[in-house]
Amino acid sequence: MKRRELIRTAVTAGAGALVAGCAGQPGQSPAVQTRPQIRWRLASSFPRSLDTIYDAAELLSQRLEAMSDGRFQVRPYPAGELVPGLQVLDAVQQGTVQVGQTASYYFTGKNPALAFDTCVPFGLTARQQLAWLRDSGGLELMREVFADFGIVNFVGGNTGVQMGGWFRREIGSAADLQGLKMRIPGLGGEVMSRLGVTVQVLAGGEIFPALERGAIDATEWVGPYDDEKLGFHKVAQYYYYPGWWEPGPALAFLVHQSSWDKLPSSYQAMFEAAAAEAATGMLSAYDRQNPPAFERLLDAGVQLRPFPQDLLQAAEGATREMHQEQISAEPAYRKVFEAWDTFRRQSHRWFGTAELAYAEYAARGSQA
Repeated sequence: MKRRELIRTAVTAGAGALVAGCAGQPGQSPAVQTRPQIRWRLASSFPRSLDTIYDAAELLSQRLEAMSDGRFQVRPYPAGELVPGLQVLDAVQQGTVQVGQTASYYFTGKNPALAFDTCVPFGLTARQQLAWLRDSGGLELMREVFADFGIVNFVGGNTGVQMGGWFRREIGSAADLQGLKMRIPGLGGEVMSRLGVTVQVLAGGEIFPALERGAIDATEWVGPYDDEKLGFHKVAQYYYYPGWWEPGPALAFLVHQSSWDKLPSSYQAMFEAAAAEAATGMLSAYDRQNPPAFERLLDAGVQLRPFPQDLLQAAEGATREMHQEQISAEPAYRKVFEAWDTFRRQSHRWFGTAELAYAEYAARGSQA
């Protein structure tokens, strides 16, 4: 079944659950009373203070409770309350929690192909990533990868194209990356490592103190809204763009496979519907909140800088080299990459025609 048909089925089932829950008032209907009481826990990789991301977990919880008339409850916990933010996949795999909210590229050390569930350098925008996952076979391919961990994955949101991050000193060329200590996860971190960067992976709540005390020289996170909340502009002056390693990173809800299999089909449909709504809400929230936050950062004296062209070219070359090495070494990576790359090439032809031409013209006009 195609992904859009699954979502349509999920929404229909969720609506049906609500109707059943309202039937026979006062009191619950017999249909509601016979549905099982499910209590799950969700561990997030993100702190509560990063509200746009974490709120997706809260929304998932609220929608499931509403659609099930309170019989399917998922309680979210921010990073560190149950498990550290970078141990969410392990917690789901072990059944410590039934659901995780995370970015799958945090775990490329377990399988490099997990990056395609989130994003890869010079890859897909938010719309393209969703189209690949939901309607072009990407989700099914990723579920083959996650099956090795006893996990079923769901699209859980997107931040949109990210900024290139915060640097304590100016970067004038690719050579200036040599010896730089930077927080950057996923395959973007692998590419930066090839360019001479000392890469660290830190959870969101750990980044500011590391940058403040000089344990790292630079960091990337998401974009203006989150970056302002995390206070990076207070300890790093230069704000670079674009985030070539994260043009449209998708977040994920990871579900313990055996727990999923035990759910009634109506509860599975509710979960799919709630996850889809949470995913859409996250992207629209970022698109609303980033523009005014961007203006505030510029007004505060942040120094906006584009990445040097030689750096972008070197990074793109290192990305191609990295893909070829992984393709040769990992059959699973090759399978995902080939399907993803076919979609990417076709999608970029189209987006690079109509979308890009309009965006460039409109952006110039908005500055007049």
